[in-house]
Parts: sequence; structure tokens; C-alpha cells
Amino acid sequence: MPHATQHADVAAELDSVLRGGPFHVALRAAIAARGLPLQRVQHHLSRHGVRVGVTSLSYWQQGARRPQRPESLRAVRALEEILQLPAESLLRLLAGDDGPASAQRAAARAYHACAVASGVVDRFLAELGHPPGGGLDTVGHHERVRIGPRRELSGREEHLIVRARRDGVDRFVAVHHGDPGCAPERMAVHALENCRTGRVRRHHDTGVLVAELLFDVRLRAGDTCLFRYAVEDGTAQGSGEYVRTFDSTGGQYALQVRFDPAALPARCHRFTQPSATGPRGGRRELALSGRHHSVHLVEPRVRPGVVGIGWEWG
Repeated sequence: MPHATQHADVAAELDSVLRGGPFHVALRAAIAARGLPLQRVQHHLSRHGVRVGVTSLSYWQQGARRPQRPESLRAVRALEEILQLPAESLLRLLAGDDGPASAQRAAARAYHACAVASGVVDRFLAELGHPPGGGLDTVGHHERVRIGPRRELSGREEHLIVRARRDGVDRFVAVHHGDPGCAPERMAVHALENCRTGRVRRHHDTGVLVAELLFDVRLRAGDTCLFRYAVEDGTAQGSGEYVRTFDSTGGQYALQVRFDPAALPARCHRFTQPSATGPRGGRRELALSGRHHSVHLVEPRVRPGVVGIGWEWG
């Protein structure tokens, strides 16, 4: 029964994004629902007489690129058959996603989910010997994001309070997901308080950076640790939103986004999602503060799912 319920949830999510889009989220959800790695998708396309590289498929489902050439549109039509989707379902979404503002928001929205789905983060965690959760519960989490004068994700700072679930915990593994077109090799991690930087892993294609933050003391079960770190990014263009995904219930989360005076958005809003490919809800407009040019949200107690802040450029 749990398997049947999970399958039903996946099917419901896929049906939702096929109706409402955007294209890249629907494509990613369809591929995930069929359980096909991109190499197999490419193989099926070749049997339909269509040649598309794995990198292009990856970019399409990230939102970093959109199929536009006649050959690419032939591939999209073939994908509908390969992925057992209704005819024209992906092509209709592709037509409805037109426009630079839509593409920009779509790309930013997709990037986090794509990086997680690709398994890059899991692979890095395994390389670092870091099990899921790392033996820590989050009591409080305050995140500050800076948007620079070129509308880029300039950087972010995190202030965390964690509690050890077992003896011997001595580190936290931070994950940063850059916007499409970013260069993780040019990003920097700074340990600011009660920690120091350990090993760092970077993956260019998905824009992922994973870094160890080593505590000054080894925690015992029940001990808490308050620490701060920052990631300097600024390597991509045109950020349109910032999202945070939670895998489990936790403590308070606060997100603040601050804009450079040279690049102020026309509108800002908060939103939630039950999962990376689920429908968005909980939208509420946010007023930009006058002097510091910032907006924020506060979740008193986080639950599994996605929460974020989006904005539109004038």
C-alpha cells in the first residue's frame, strides 16, 4: 500500500505540472515518473530518429535552456510519446513559457530541484562520509541572501543553531545551489563563527557546491552549537527567486533577501510547495523595506517541502 500511495502522489504531481507548467518542471517530473536516466531517454530519442545530447536534455529539465530549433521541437514531440504523455502536452507548455521574465523565473525555480534529483549532492555527501541529517537537528535557521547590482545572486550568509542527536558530532555539511550559468569553481566559502572550513566539493554542470564546516568542539548528544558561515557567489546573471527545501520537520526558519540599490525589483512575494515538482501555493506579496531594500519571511516551525521568495524585475 505505501508503494501504491507513493505512485499515486507522483502521478498527481505530474498531472498538476502538465496542466500548469512550466515546461522544464513538467519534463523533469515526467522523466522522474518513468524512472528513466537521461542516457536512456537519449537512446529512445535516437530510435525515433532524433539526435539530442544528454547535456541538452539536462539543460532543458533545469530550465537553463529551452528547445527552440525545429530539431529540438521534434525531440519534444518524441518525448511525449517516449514518456507516455498526452499529445501536445509538453509543446503547449513550451509555447506558454515564452518571454524572458518567465524563462528567468523558471530557470531559477528549477535549478535547486534538478541538482537534488541528479544525485550530485548525495554523491558528495557519501564522498565526505556524511550520512543524511548528519546527526543534527536544526533548532533555528536565519538565512540572508544578497542580490547584487547585476541582479545576480551575490552571496548568502547562514546563522544556524543545531542540536546533536548523538555523541561525537563535529561538523555540518553546507550545500549551495547556484543559479543557471554559475561557476562553482569561482565561489568561496567563509567560516564566520564557531566553525572552520573543511573539504569542499564543486560540480559545474549543476551549480552545486558542498562544504564541510568543522565545529570547534565535538558535541555530545543534546549539546547545541551556534555557528555562522557565508558563501560568496556572484557568478551567474539575473536571479529571480531563492528557495529552501526541507526534508524533515525542524525549528524556526527566517529568510531575508536584500537587494542592491542599483537593482530593485518591481514586486516580491513568498510562496510554498509541498515538493520540488508540486504546485505552488501560499503566495503572499511582500513589501520592500525603504532603507535596506529587503524583504523577509519567517516560518515558526518548518515542515517537509519548499519555501521561498520570488521577485519580478521592472
